[in-house]
Amino acid sequence: MDVPNSRPVALITGGTTGIGLATARLFAKEFAVVVTGRNPDTLAEARRTLPDDVVVLAADARSMSDTERVAAELTQRFGRVDAVFLNAGIGSLMPLEAVDEAFYDEHFEVNVKGQVFLLQKVLPLLTPGSSVVFNVALGVFRAIPNWSVYSATKGALLSFMRALSVELASREIRVNAVTPGPIDTPALDRLGLDVDARNSLREAVPLGRLGSAEDVAQVVVFLTSSAAAFITGAEIAIDGGLRVA
Repeated sequence: MDVPNSRPVALITGGTTGIGLATARLFAKEFAVVVTGRNPDTLAEARRTLPDDVVVLAADARSMSDTERVAAELTQRFGRVDAVFLNAGIGSLMPLEAVDEAFYDEHFEVNVKGQVFLLQKVLPLLTPGSSVVFNVALGVFRAIPNWSVYSATKGALLSFMRALSVELASREIRVNAVTPGPIDTPALDRLGLDVDARNSLREAVPLGRLGSAEDVAQVVVFLTSSAAAFITGAEIAIDGGLRVA
């Protein structure tokens, strides 16, 4: 095992772009940080732009062998984990009549299976007082056409989070979720929204703007901090008021 680390340790899945990358930058100020990703371009960019001591691992959330390798790396390098942000995910717009088995399987394997089993593998490393945060989605609470499969995966994560918050409470592990609304990240770009669609989305938000990755990252860091020591089983909306509009 490497020399013990004096700083707390944070793991961020999907940490090479967007919300995950912004969260890694904030965590790196006080934590030893490990991020995962599977896109070679964003992996390279994360290695270039994150602080040198951040560990960037190539890992596919669908792969059990990759999941086991991430857990083994954490064990070897640090022997502990103090914060986990389960952020890796995919989401594509698709009407139900066009959904096929491959589309369905990929969404559930990445968004649910990958997060569940990674948490299972690193659970022995979680210290008393540690924190787990799931990235859910606005579609769990607000119906969005053509996003039914994606929303279902995030609904599964929300239920999983709530059950785990009770299951792990006796081990002093807190489990919460963040629910981002429209956040201006590459994930939003991949939905193929044109300028008019983006403007309409922005106008629908009561605060009058799209969120930033940093807006979400700050809430994630708060939930893992001592300031949130009495918060577990909670879901926090970061959507500029869109859910209640």
